[in-house]
Amino acid sequence: MGISKRMGDVLGQALEAKLIREVLDNEEKVNHLAIIMDGNRRFAWSKAIQTNLGHRLGKQKLEQVLDWVLDLKIPYFTVYALSTENLLSRDENELEALFKLYTEGLNDISEDPRIHENLVKVQVIGRRDLLPENVIEAIENAERKTADYSNFTFTICLAYGSREEIIEAIKGIASDYASGAIKLEEIDEPQVSERLYTSDMPDPDLVIRTSGEERISNFLLWQMAYSELYFTDVYWPSFSKKDMLKAIQTFQQRRRRYGE
Repeated sequence: MGISKRMGDVLGQALEAKLIREVLDNEEKVNHLAIIMDGNRRFAWSKAIQTNLGHRLGKQKLEQVLDWVLDLKIPYFTVYALSTENLLSRDENELEALFKLYTEGLNDISEDPRIHENLVKVQVIGRRDLLPENVIEAIENAERKTADYSNFTFTICLAYGSREEIIEAIKGIASDYASGAIKLEEIDEPQVSERLYTSDMPDPDLVIRTSGEERISNFLLWQMAYSELYFTDVYWPSFSKKDMLKAIQTFQQRRRRYGE
């Protein structure tokens, strides 16, 4: 290794350590971090490798990022893994490879010492009825083995669409109103929030999207009303700890207005 490379590594580590200190010392904390993990396929294309390898590298990146979240003591971490739209737009071979990764990843999580040592509750939200049986079994296994944990909550959005989630909440309210269980004047924001998949979690403070796309793609539309958004050009498999720290630091420097 050349001297310039070693110097670069040392400087990079020093900068990362500085960012970590600044993030941890700041009074403004991220209580709930959500990430739209985008760019696996484009990363693969840019490296002239198979798309499925891009997805596998994306899975490995998520494992790394979970470590960083635990190190920074962020209690709630939510990721957008597969949308309901993806189920219609991706070809069968790619979906099969993704389902294999999800099954493998969830089964790994259920046995991962980090999960059990840190008391991480794992949950999956979305349309399970649209997923293959082996994925559903892996979901239930991971949820069952972590159900009693409460230090951290790791939520994976699979076969998820926020508009569908909101429509289901509206249907529930309409049904209760029709039966007389709820009065018209009792229908308010909390009534909607408590009927969403995320009813047991606070809304996200910070939402990060990788890959350069600047849209939210039907992700947590209700919950994201006052979230701070951060977009980065980095493809998900290339997302670094420094990228995440910079996003959190940007959040900490903003003044949240909550509609003011």
